[in-house]
Amino acid sequence: MKILAIETSCDDTGISILEASGDKNPNFCVLSNTIASQIKVHQKYGGVYPMMAKREHQRNLLPALIKALEESKLLKISNPKPQNLKFNQSQKLKTLNFILEREPELFKKLLLFFKKYEKPDIDLISITNGPGLEPCLWAGVNFAKALSYFWDIPIVPVNHIESHILVNFLDKPVDLSTGPAIALVVSGGHTQIILIKKIGSYKILGETRDDAAGECFDKCAKILGLGYPGGPIISNLAKKSALGPTSPKLPRPMINTKDYDFSFSGLKTAVLYSWQKIKKDPVFHSSEKNAQQQTIANMAGEIQQAIIDVLIKKTIKAAKDYNAKTIILGGGVSANTELRRQFLKNFENVIFPKPELSTDNGLMTAITGYFDRKKKVAPRKVATIKANANLRIGQ
Repeated sequence: MKILAIETSCDDTGISILEASGDKNPNFCVLSNTIASQIKVHQKYGGVYPMMAKREHQRNLLPALIKALEESKLLKISNPKPQNLKFNQSQKLKTLNFILEREPELFKKLLLFFKKYEKPDIDLISITNGPGLEPCLWAGVNFAKALSYFWDIPIVPVNHIESHILVNFLDKPVDLSTGPAIALVVSGGHTQIILIKKIGSYKILGETRDDAAGECFDKCAKILGLGYPGGPIISNLAKKSALGPTSPKLPRPMINTKDYDFSFSGLKTAVLYSWQKIKKDPVFHSSEKNAQQQTIANMAGEIQQAIIDVLIKKTIKAAKDYNAKTIILGGGVSANTELRRQFLKNFENVIFPKPELSTDNGLMTAITGYFDRKKKVAPRKVATIKANANLRIGQ
């Protein structure tokens, strides 16, 4: 089975083509994994603006699709058959126009694309329909619905959080026969601890009550004037930190509570007050540039360690409470090398994806679409598929 997957939950336009087979231990062959990043677009604003991100998705979707099909050797120029020349006067045009009524420019470009290229050898279309930024989700959902309808290919909507978990199954299956697993999905928009009894059976044990961990990284980086996205910047600076008695001390919010919830807004506030105090200190301003840079690196190291301490303690507590033998990491923050190192140091069996698959991508959507293929929707019923910014895993 060949799966075309589309991911637009936030600011990355991801399109992937995956060949999959088998049930219990599926075999996956990646034919293409194309990602169009919007980091440069949003950097000067210090965060993602949903409507701006949506417009970028509308620009990126068709070029990314063409690139993915080319890489997969599935892009074929159509022969000038009469039906291809006249299809724009059929009912298909009206339906496509309706599906893409909020994306008129994308509709025009798709019309030219459908005229120029043949239907590819694709068996299923997989689309992220939530959770995420609603304008961004709709851009991908409507694009996928248009492809599904015109090409007459079934479509399956998938949960973005589940995708962050199941991308770990790309190289080898995770053994759930000996007991449940605990997943920590940690990104800019989400921080959740999830109990996995089997694929498709999930229970959220805990989540952030305010800022997600990745969001905290970004906001702390903004306070320090470091730029966006904050996670990689703080991680790189933290490697140069020399934490000691004189280093800044930050709180570990909710680290000792008996639940599995998180709160990172207090940490962000503590960073703000601490940094304001440092900047008012005459010693800081009178010190050499190298000393100032070391102070910033020390602050970055303490921010990172505070977040890591809370994530690890809460996740391992959940694993022990539920007798889970495996911890699965997912989400953009799971690419943090220090977080991975400390998890492996504190728990025997920790699984995480390749760093490039920790962030949003179409491949994780394709894998989830394969596992969820029984939920596929017929092309004539694509209108039933909706974007849901607040979609919960397990729904």
